[in-house]
This record gives sequence, C-alpha cells and structure tokens, in this order.
Amino acid sequence: MPQKSPAPRRAAMLAELSVVSRRYMASYALFNQAVADRLRLHPTDLQCLNLLGLEAAPVTTGRIAELTGLTTGSATRLVDRLERAGYVTRARDTADRRRVLVATVPERMAEFGAVWEQLNGGWTAMFEAYEDDEVALLIAHMRRTVELSAVQIAGLREGDGGPG
Repeated sequence: MPQKSPAPRRAAMLAELSVVSRRYMASYALFNQAVADRLRLHPTDLQCLNLLGLEAAPVTTGRIAELTGLTTGSATRLVDRLERAGYVTRARDTADRRRVLVATVPERMAEFGAVWEQLNGGWTAMFEAYEDDEVALLIAHMRRTVELSAVQIAGLREGDGGPG
C-alpha cells in the first residue's frame, strides 16, 4: 500500500507548484501575445479565433461572449475588430432572421492555422515524451483548469473575485 507523502514534502511540493504555475501562466500569456503580434491581432481576438475554430458552425455574438467570458458589448467590439481584419463575417441566420451569425473566413483561418502549424512541432515533441498515463493526467488537468477558469472569470466579472 503506497504511503502518504509526509506533510513537509507535500508543503514544499505545493509551494513549488505555486511558483511553477505562476511562471507557466505568465509564459503562456507572453506566448499568446507573441503569436497575436505576429498575426497583428489583440491577444483576446487571437483566442477567440482559436475558440471559433473549434465550433462546428457559425455562432452568435452571445455565444462568443460565453466562449470568451466577455460581456456581450465587449464580444461585439471583438467581432467588429475580427471583421475589420477579415477573419470573420456576419450574416443573418436563415432559420431566424432576428439572429446574426458570425462565421470565420476560411482563407484567413488557413493563415491563422499556418502559424499554429509552424509552432506545433515543438509542442508535439514535448507531449510525445510523456507516457500515456501522464498524457491522461495532463488532459484531466487541462479540462479542470478550463472549468475553474470559467468560474474564476465569472466571479471576476461579477466583482466578487471568484471562489478562493
């Protein structure tokens, strides 16, 4: 039967995790900024395009607000910027003329994808070095991070700072 980690070791690991996770988040934010700069986009616009690329069909601005955690007004301004940059178009929903759908422009998304493709080799090599159980742990961690981030974003937007 595996023994439980001694309290001092656990405390040291959690302290190191706190430092490493702050560095991780900062490095990802800086990476995101560099990719956005390369594409001449705002970092939030870059991530919105990333999320739109995962959607099966065109979406409403309300859905973009849900995906990004932005207010509907901020999401509208984000769509305005993406439309001016040629990455998305707006069109009336043929099933419900009151709704406006935002669709990505395939040619521009191909340019977007080409930048990610250039960068993908390093990420693929890094993940290939992990065993299957480690990859499963990373997937679980990333899913939980996405869920917690959504809760934290909502709390911050509501002004209470989110759960502790």
